Amino acid sequence: MPLSKRAVKEVLGKVPFLPQFYWRVFCSQKPLSKKFSLESLKSQIPEWKREVEHIFAQKHFEMDKPRRIVLVSAYRLWLQHSALLSIALACLGNDVHLVFLPYTNWRKKINLFDLQIQNAYAKQVFGRLAPFVRVHSLLDWIQAGNAASLSPALQRSLQQVSERDTQYTLQIEHFDPDDLQSEAGQLYAYRLQSNQKAALAMLAWLQQNRPDVIQIPNGSILEMGAIYQVARQLNIPTVTYEFGEQRERIWLAYNDEVMLQHTDEIWNRYASLPFDEQKKEKLAQLFQARRQADLWANFSRRWQGIQRQGVEKVRRQLALEAKPTFLLATNVIGDSLTLNRQVFSQSMTEWLERTIQYFAARPQIQLIVRIHPGERYTRGPSVKEIVSRVLPELPGHFRIVEADDQVNTYDLIDLSDLGLVYTTTAGLEMAMSGLPVIVAGQTHYRGKGFTLDPDTWEAYDACLERAVKDASSLRLSTEQVQKAWHYAYVFFFEYPFPFPWHLHLKNDLEVWPLRKVFSDEGWAQFRDSFLKLCGNWDENSMADTLVDSKLVVELEKNIS
Repeated sequence: MPLSKRAVKEVLGKVPFLPQFYWRVFCSQKPLSKKFSLESLKSQIPEWKREVEHIFAQKHFEMDKPRRIVLVSAYRLWLQHSALLSIALACLGNDVHLVFLPYTNWRKKINLFDLQIQNAYAKQVFGRLAPFVRVHSLLDWIQAGNAASLSPALQRSLQQVSERDTQYTLQIEHFDPDDLQSEAGQLYAYRLQSNQKAALAMLAWLQQNRPDVIQIPNGSILEMGAIYQVARQLNIPTVTYEFGEQRERIWLAYNDEVMLQHTDEIWNRYASLPFDEQKKEKLAQLFQARRQADLWANFSRRWQGIQRQGVEKVRRQLALEAKPTFLLATNVIGDSLTLNRQVFSQSMTEWLERTIQYFAARPQIQLIVRIHPGERYTRGPSVKEIVSRVLPELPGHFRIVEADDQVNTYDLIDLSDLGLVYTTTAGLEMAMSGLPVIVAGQTHYRGKGFTLDPDTWEAYDACLERAVKDASSLRLSTEQVQKAWHYAYVFFFEYPFPFPWHLHLKNDLEVWPLRKVFSDEGWAQFRDSFLKLCGNWDENSMADTLVDSKLVVELEKNIS
C-alpha cells in the first residue's frame, strides 16, 4: 500500500536538517500558510528594538533587582503578543527568555515535516528580538528527548487539562475519554499526548533554567495549561494572564489560574471602602449601556442583539400569564467560565436537566429559559437540545428564548420574580436590579452577600421550594442591592489591571508604542501591571522596585 502524503512528510521530517533546507531554498524563508504568518511581527521588531535602545538610554525605568523571567507561548495570536510583552519586560532590565511552541491548530496533529518548517520560521522571526530577549523552542526539547518523568499528581492534572481542552473545543461537558471512535475521544487522546510532551520538555528545561518567575497566558487550557501545572509542581512563582472584553485591561493572577477569577482577596480589600457617587455614576453608565445593547467606553462586546422594548411588550410577545415568573439564564455549553465550576452538580448540563425537571411538575410557576446570546457565535450543541431531550414536549408554562430571538435579557430580568444561574454574569446584573438570584456554579460573585448560594442538592431544592411558595420572601434588601453594585464596580473597574495591549492588538500599538508606554504618562497608568507581571505582588515593596525614576517619587508624594 503506498504511503499517504502525510506519512511521507512524517518520515521526511525526521531527516536531519531536511525540512529547514527545504524551507530556506523552496519557501524563501516564508511561512507555510497564513495561519502561522508572523510577517507583521517580523516587520515591527526592528522598530521595537530602536525604542528599547531609546528607553535604555533614558535610564528612567530600571529594576533595582532585575529578574530572570520566562514567558511561555504557543499559537499565532499568543506568539505575537508574547514577543511584544517579552521585549517590553526587557525594557526594565530583566533577563527575559521566550519559550515557544510553533503550533498552528490544537485540534489536530501537524505532520513533522511542516512542524519543523514552522519551528525554523518562528526561530528566525523571534531571533530578531536578540539581544534583548533570548528565545528557546520547546519543540527542540521535545524532539531531543529527556530523562524527566511525570509524577502521578502531575499526570492527573494533565488529564484534567486535556479534558478541558476537549470540552472547550467541542463545547461539550460530558464525553467518554476511552471511546477512541468518537470525535471527543480522539481529540482527548491527541490533547493528552501533546500536553504530556510539552510538560515533560518544560519540566526538563525548567530544571536546568529555573527562573525567578514564569508567565503563562491563560494557564488553564492547551499546552499553556500543562506548563502551568509543571511550574506549580516545581514551586516556581507563576503569573497567568488573560484578556476580557475591555481594551487596555488585563486579568492577572499569581500562582493561580486567572480564568478561575478568584476575586475574594480584592473584594475583601475594597468592600469596606467608600462607594462614592462618582463610582456609582460610572457603573450606572456601563450598566445602562449593557441593558440597551450599546457599546460603552473600552468595552468591545455587545452580547444583546436588540435594545430594550419594555416589559409589557415582551409579556405580549412571549404570551406570558399573570403568575410568578422565574428566569433561568444559561451559559454557553462548554464555555471556559463553566468548566470545572461545579459546586453540587457534576456540570451545568446536569444542573439544567434537574432544574427543568423540577419546574416541569410545577405549573404554578412560569419558567423562562434564556439561552445565552453568545450561542449565536458558537458551533457546539445548544441548551435547547438539553431542554428537548429532557422534555420532548414543552410544558405550557415554559418559555424558551433562543440565542437569536429579538428579546432583551434585561427586559426579562425586569419582569421576573427570581433568577436562576450557573455562572453567567447575568446573575450579578440580576442582583443589581434587585432580583433575588440562586447561583448553582462556582462563579466569581458567589458568596459575596447578595446571592443565594446553595452548596448541596438538598439546599438547592430547599431554595427552590421557598421561592415557589413565596418568591417575595427572597427579595433583596437595599443593602444587598447596594453591595451588588459595589462589587460590580470592583469587578469591572478594579479587578482588571490597566494594560496597553490586548491580545487582539489591532491599533493598540499605534495608541501605545513602547516609547509611550515607558514615558511618564504611560508608566503612571501601567506601572503596577508590569511589576506584577515581573512577579512583584508585594504591595509594600512596589515603591522600592524601581530606581532612578522621578515618577516613583511623584507617585509616593501623591499617595502620601
